[in-house]
Amino acid sequence: MGANAFGAKSYRNILGANDRVRVGVVGFSDRHRSSHIPCFMNHYKELNFDLVAVSDIWKKRREDGAAIWKEKMGHDIVACRNNEEMYDKKLVDAVFIGTADFQHALHAIEAVKAGCDAYVEKPFAETMEDNRAALKAIKATDRIIQIGSQRRSGANYHAANEFIRSGKFGPITMVELTWNVNQPGRWRRTALLPQLKEEDTDWKRFLMNRPADKFDPRKYLEFRLFWPYSSGLPGQWMSHQIDTVNWFSGLQHPRSVVANGGIYMWKDGRKNWDTITSVFDYGPSDDMSKGFQVTFGARMHNGDERPAEIYYSNGGELNLNTNKVTPTGGLTKRFADEMKMQPNLLPEMSLSEVEKVVASANTGGDNLTSNHVRNWMECIRSRKQTNAPVEAGYSHSIAVIMTNAAAHTGAKVTFDEKKQEVMANGKVFKYNLQA
Repeated sequence: MGANAFGAKSYRNILGANDRVRVGVVGFSDRHRSSHIPCFMNHYKELNFDLVAVSDIWKKRREDGAAIWKEKMGHDIVACRNNEEMYDKKLVDAVFIGTADFQHALHAIEAVKAGCDAYVEKPFAETMEDNRAALKAIKATDRIIQIGSQRRSGANYHAANEFIRSGKFGPITMVELTWNVNQPGRWRRTALLPQLKEEDTDWKRFLMNRPADKFDPRKYLEFRLFWPYSSGLPGQWMSHQIDTVNWFSGLQHPRSVVANGGIYMWKDGRKNWDTITSVFDYGPSDDMSKGFQVTFGARMHNGDERPAEIYYSNGGELNLNTNKVTPTGGLTKRFADEMKMQPNLLPEMSLSEVEKVVASANTGGDNLTSNHVRNWMECIRSRKQTNAPVEAGYSHSIAVIMTNAAAHTGAKVTFDEKKQEVMANGKVFKYNLQA
């Protein structure tokens, strides 16, 4: 059954437009606290939603989550020790999933198998095994999934997509993506680490399908700094920006990726790089004469956190920081005349009146994310496709996994369409998942 279809199964949880939708929390994380809560509060009354349960394997966050949501909603919240307990009790119709990066796909599988719709944070998956398993599980149901790629709910991004796809921009020739900060504390949780005790959580359940490892509060709370619990910069930041490339171009993944970087500044025990540069070749797999290059650069030791996304064509550029199309860099008359060609200069124009991208960790209150959460809630009601369905997550995950493979091996990494596998050095790439 398609995402827009109706049927008895569609109404197993959502019985009608007037029924209250019961929402649960999978992981009372920093992301949930700063983002999901304010966005949900913007819309829940109008759309007749309720927050009723919090599932978290750490006692402190479980209790904090239940208390904070009780204050917000004005009624008791059921605190569950894990997802199994929440789903077994048939408490919820939909869930926010904001857990550790490597858990997102696995928690999405649990949610749809329990009959729940889900808002799933990015990155969707960090290995192709998890990526394929989650896509298959979700597509076997009619559950409504919104991947946390909130750019897909921004008016400027929709305007950019329409302009590029209209043909007025001309073929994309290059995309430059950057995301730089100077934050030694980014993704660190120094104040919280002493509060986490092994007896107060379920370390084995935290590990899920990752190899057995001894309890480590840093890997639990600062997972973004440690493989195999996160890929760090590619999964956290690149997944947002490369998603727009997939969307605007209509291409599901790069043809190839190379990457380089290292831990150049913050030698604090982390395993994931504090600096990376990735170079992508995009284009149709059956026509190598067509395509364009994409670069992604990120560093954590110098920058003012103003992520940039600039699309180039022969006629100029589309800049998603200024939200303007300009003839900057386009083929001028002088150089066109030299080759007896016509000049190629785009008109200067604004994309639209838009929501500004807020890039800090506390992105929850901005209009972009609020629009994205609302879109999910509206689609739960209508049973229509969301702005960022599971396919968007599957695609951005391929790019992330290809980047990780290139970073781990130093190889030029490609993608095998038939096998749906990342290839390095002519072989299917298999991560070493040991911590």
